[in-house]
Amino acid sequence: MAEMDYYQILGVGREASAEEIKKVYRKLAMKYHPDKAKGDKKLAEEKFKQISEAYAVLSNPEKRQQYDQVGSQAFRERFSREDIFKGADFSEMFDFGLSEGLWSRLFGGTGGGGGGGRFGRQPRTRVFRYGGPEGFGAQPPPPKGEDLQVEMPITLHEMAFGTEKVVAMPHDGQVEKIAVKIPPGALPGKRLRVSGKGGPAPMGGTPGDLYVKLRELEHPVFKREGYDLYVDRRIKFTEAILGTKVTVPTLDGKTMSLKVPPGTQSYTKMRLKNYGLPQASGKTRGDQFVRIIVETPADLSKKQKALVEEMVKEGL
Repeated sequence: MAEMDYYQILGVGREASAEEIKKVYRKLAMKYHPDKAKGDKKLAEEKFKQISEAYAVLSNPEKRQQYDQVGSQAFRERFSREDIFKGADFSEMFDFGLSEGLWSRLFGGTGGGGGGGRFGRQPRTRVFRYGGPEGFGAQPPPPKGEDLQVEMPITLHEMAFGTEKVVAMPHDGQVEKIAVKIPPGALPGKRLRVSGKGGPAPMGGTPGDLYVKLRELEHPVFKREGYDLYVDRRIKFTEAILGTKVTVPTLDGKTMSLKVPPGTQSYTKMRLKNYGLPQASGKTRGDQFVRIIVETPADLSKKQKALVEEMVKEGL
């Protein structure tokens, strides 16, 4: 769809008043009147279509605000020509010789003015379809506002137990603070919907929704895989041989004591059942795994080295 700057088409600045826009449009409409324009008739018709579309948008405060927010191309991609012309007042154009039949030929509509405005002077309401008349009937519902998405960082603790956080969003030139409830077990990547807090609705429609996408903050101790948690505990080489005990923190704030049996191999995983994250149903939890890492000493004293050599002689 070709780019169209409505302000440029009418030759007005972005600060132009509604009265100025109306005055300029009437002047241009008379100049490019398809039946009265001198020279190339097809060029005049095309120009008349452009200035009429520009006027339909800029003469309506809600449409103009939406247009200013998203720009020309996005506006025309988002709204059909039916939406663009809906509610526009072109009654004065009929006063200076523009027949409804000519308008219908140019725009494919049959007159009428949905959305509370006047499109000609017809006592009945008609559906205006850009591209062909649709006869009499109810107007389609106004388009919904744009859905918006923001990213929200959350900690592992907030994922596990839920929380309520605040999102600051611009709205009508101000900042609106929106409370967002995060349920227990909400994992990163999940999108939470806040109804009606998205983009404003053009032409009186329903506002869009706000989607809050969760992003995980790295935890200094725990690593997460799905609903399971992992934590590392390092032990000495001799402790792996003879066995030992290690203390392990949990996300609940508890400290657990785990018995590491003799002969434990490095990277052995020990499970703490139901100490992971709660699952979405709330009925079950993941597990916490303790990964045992056996440290091999890099430097030995003469005595330590001699003892190890004795162990080698004994077949260890």
